[in-house]
Amino acid sequence: MTKQKIKRSWDDRLFYILDTILLLFMILIVILPLMHVISVSLSNSGAVSAGKVLIFPVGFNLNAYKTLLNTKSITTGMTNTIYYTVMGTVLNIFMTIICAYPLSRKNLPGKKFILWIFTFTMMFGGGLIPSYLNIRNLGLLNTRWAMIIPGAMSVWNMIITRTFFMNSIPDELIEAGEIDGASDFQCFMRLVLPNSTTIIAIMALFYAVGHWNQYYTAMLYLNKPELYNLQLVLRNIIASTQALMEQTDNIAAAEKTAETIEVLKYAVIVFISLPIMLFYPFLQKYFVKGVMVGSLKG
Repeated sequence: MTKQKIKRSWDDRLFYILDTILLLFMILIVILPLMHVISVSLSNSGAVSAGKVLIFPVGFNLNAYKTLLNTKSITTGMTNTIYYTVMGTVLNIFMTIICAYPLSRKNLPGKKFILWIFTFTMMFGGGLIPSYLNIRNLGLLNTRWAMIIPGAMSVWNMIITRTFFMNSIPDELIEAGEIDGASDFQCFMRLVLPNSTTIIAIMALFYAVGHWNQYYTAMLYLNKPELYNLQLVLRNIIASTQALMEQTDNIAAAEKTAETIEVLKYAVIVFISLPIMLFYPFLQKYFVKGVMVGSLKG
């Protein structure tokens, strides 16, 4: 069976050409700054301060990364960040699903009122001082739970998950399970969850990125170095290096330290972003499916 070649009009060809040019331009906008950051982190500090580094490294070296990896607190910070990310994401997904699924069912009593209460919490925040006092009174200060419990669920993500359940899990599927004698919990575990891998993967990535990049919460609620996450550890490394530069009377040494700090900042950006960048491609297919959620019915 031979495939017939589709003849496109000049309007179509012009559209595809312009579309390709636009997409290539957008790719360059994204890739070039990323390549610059990586190149600076791998370049000689003198070349960086002289503005010689653009797209490719100049004076290739790994000194900035060696400085980071040779710092003992990095290992502790990485371990804590992985713990906060994994435990926090598991709790987030659990809380989001157990709230979103009941609110997606038509026979839930008081569903509109409950949803209104959730939505109402999105309109305002208690503020920094009340939040801090609340965490302190709960005994969560300087504990790992201070990084996990306060953000146990995002109402916005819960509403998105609820919309997915309403549009993608047909009522007929639940009714068929109930006719076969399955309870609500069994329908949820055996019918709903296996068909919800798309939204679970998307929400897991959203939550995981949030936990991985958590900085402000750690700065507010953690005072023990052994509990610091990676973001706070790297911030302290840069701050201590800058303090050392300010205390140096030797101008040449101060300039050299300033150049090292500049490269170190870019290395920190790469060091923090790399795990998420490596993890994202494995979930990309779920984003493609998620874009089409609710676009077709029937």
